[in-house]
Amino acid sequence: MNATETTTQAAAVAAPGAPAAPKEATSTKEATTRKGAPTGKKRAASEASAPAKAPKTPKGARKAAEASSAKAKASKTTKAAKRPVTAALPREFSKKAIVLDLLRRKGGATLAEIQKATNWQAHSVRGFVSGMLTTKMGLAVESTKNAAGERCYKIGAK
Repeated sequence: MNATETTTQAAAVAAPGAPAAPKEATSTKEATTRKGAPTGKKRAASEASAPAKAPKTPKGARKAAEASSAKAKASKTTKAAKRPVTAALPREFSKKAIVLDLLRRKGGATLAEIQKATNWQAHSVRGFVSGMLTTKMGLAVESTKNAAGERCYKIGAK
C-alpha cells in the first residue's frame, strides 16, 4: 500500500442519509455497592491486602475461645498510667503568652479584655481557656462574674 491508498481508506465514511446504529440510552441509575463495603482508596487497599478468610470453626470451639478471651480480659485489672501533662512554654509575644499574662494579674481579666488583646471572638477565648489552659496545660482557671456582670477569668492555685 502506498500513502494515497491509506488516506482514501481512512477518509471513507458512511454516506449522508445512510442507516446508522441507534444511540444507546444512558442509564440514570448509579452503580451501588454492598452495604458496609469500603469505598474509594480504602476499598482498593483492603482488596489488595485482604488476608484469606479463615476456615469456619465448629460452634463449640468458637464458644470456648470466646470464654478464654473473656477470662483474660477479666484478669487485666491494672491500667497504664497517664503521662503527666507537660505543656511547652509559649513564645514571648504570642497570643498564648498575652492571655497567660492577663490571667495571672491580681484581679484576672475579663472576657472583653482578652478579646481586645488577642483580637479573638468570645467563643474562641472560651475555647482557648477550656481546651488549652485547663485540658492541655493543666492549669486551674477560675471563672467568676464581677460586679458589672462581666465574665472574669483568673489562674488559680491548684
